[in-house]
Amino acid sequence: MAIFQKSVLKSIKQDESAIALRWAEYQKYVSKIDFIKRVKEEKYQDGFLKDIFENCLGYTLDSTNPNDFNLEREKKNETDGKKADGVIYVDKKVIGIIELKAQDTKNLDKVRQQAFWYLTQHSNAKYVIISNFDELRFYFDKSTAYEKFSLFNLDYDEFKELHLLLSYESIKKDIPIILKDKSASFEKDISHKLYKDFSLFRTHLFENLVKNNTLDKTLLLRLTQKLCDRIIFILFAEDRGLLTANTIKEIRERHQNDGFCDKNMYDYYKLYFDAINKGNKKLNIPRYNGGLFAVDKILDNLIIDDTILDIEVQTLSNYDFMSDVSVNILGHIFEQSLTDLEEINASINDTEFDSKKSKRKKDGVFYTPEYITKYIVYNTLGKLCNDKKEKLKLIDISAPKNSKKPTKKEQIQKESLEEYKNWLLNLKILDPACGSGAFLNQALDFLIAEHQILQKNLAIMGDITAYYEIEKSILENNLYGVDINEDAVEIAKLSLWLRTASKGRELTKLADKILCANSLLEMPFEEESFDVVIGNPPYVRNTALPKEDRELYD
Repeated sequence: MAIFQKSVLKSIKQDESAIALRWAEYQKYVSKIDFIKRVKEEKYQDGFLKDIFENCLGYTLDSTNPNDFNLEREKKNETDGKKADGVIYVDKKVIGIIELKAQDTKNLDKVRQQAFWYLTQHSNAKYVIISNFDELRFYFDKSTAYEKFSLFNLDYDEFKELHLLLSYESIKKDIPIILKDKSASFEKDISHKLYKDFSLFRTHLFENLVKNNTLDKTLLLRLTQKLCDRIIFILFAEDRGLLTANTIKEIRERHQNDGFCDKNMYDYYKLYFDAINKGNKKLNIPRYNGGLFAVDKILDNLIIDDTILDIEVQTLSNYDFMSDVSVNILGHIFEQSLTDLEEINASINDTEFDSKKSKRKKDGVFYTPEYITKYIVYNTLGKLCNDKKEKLKLIDISAPKNSKKPTKKEQIQKESLEEYKNWLLNLKILDPACGSGAFLNQALDFLIAEHQILQKNLAIMGDITAYYEIEKSILENNLYGVDINEDAVEIAKLSLWLRTASKGRELTKLADKILCANSLLEMPFEEESFDVVIGNPPYVRNTALPKEDRELYD
């Protein structure tokens, strides 16, 4: 999980001449990859610290200058005498821990636990770096969030990020902590601004639909949200390479340049909606389908003024959905949208809206912060997976000396990996009150990471069929969600689509995976049982429920 906003990192200037020299040193490291893949951990730890930390990041090892160093090998803990693989000094105080493993160690989570324990043994330490010579993770402030780098495959911009965060010049000045604070402030500001613009657009769109169409207002509000979902997907997709860059601008220009046509701008949007649903080679649009852009005759027959889809959508299009607007930021906006929709529905029905007594709160619906969703997922789904791996003796995987002629022990290990893969592919995970999908997205992230480690391990064992479409498999087979709020169901689907969308690959159909129902009364799935049930339980006072519901729950 990334800690820093990309825009914040890009805004920091570095000494380009120094970067160029250290980039050249990094190329020497890359030239050793074949050797690094074969070497044992203990035989290359000194070499790794010199190649990466000293030559590329500006540290001085104790072996290089015993009288003036800031990086020491195998420093004893302050409390028990055990040794971390490396420590970083600032003003003669240990402020960073380095823990290394061999390149065939694919599960760095176990290494993290060891490194964090070393962290607690040094009173001033705040940074943790773990690596298997390929993947490098950077943690700080005892957080489970980390920044990840693939040392075998860094391009120049990625190397600059590594240098900005981990060079000794940066660590000495606590640049990572400064950048984390700036990132948090930036994310808060962009979330507030985007939410304000999005909310204003949705309000104006709804008012325009009411003015131009004679349908029931409740239905028009639902159609408003559906249009918003489609437009958010396009904005996200055009900035992330899933659609042609500036797709929104292209729609506007096609309408403006077609002077002899009586079509309004919404007609052009509908053409693009259809193209995204079915695919269109002329427009260079792959088929995404999935249900979000499926034909909806009522939606297609709406009348919308051009100004709404022109000026206000362009305002949203000005945001950078690649660097500035993360999926997590959109998650916060989606969550707040559910309360907004409830408030608008209250005004439609001429009932008073009280945010403290809103239906979402009466139904026990609350926003769950990301650190809580992560903690719960890791201690439920994560524990289940770790228990299974321990049972199959898969905690430490060793690469075979000859994958074509494995030993009996290696063959058993490969068979255990296959068993774990089949078990993982068939897990059933349920959030019975999914809201905008916070827990489902966290479970998705966890399973993606678990499958990636599994695929690497299978490939090491010589399984050439190890790679498969991870995200598609998880959405089709593993995740289930229920919510009493129909708007929440649609937003949860959108959040999962945005997190897994990939250029040229159809969106996974979620109509039978994320359903609207009251899970306290019924479970709308054919599945009779689930392996993991996660979520924020419905915190409902019995007295706040309608009398008929109280009797049912009792």
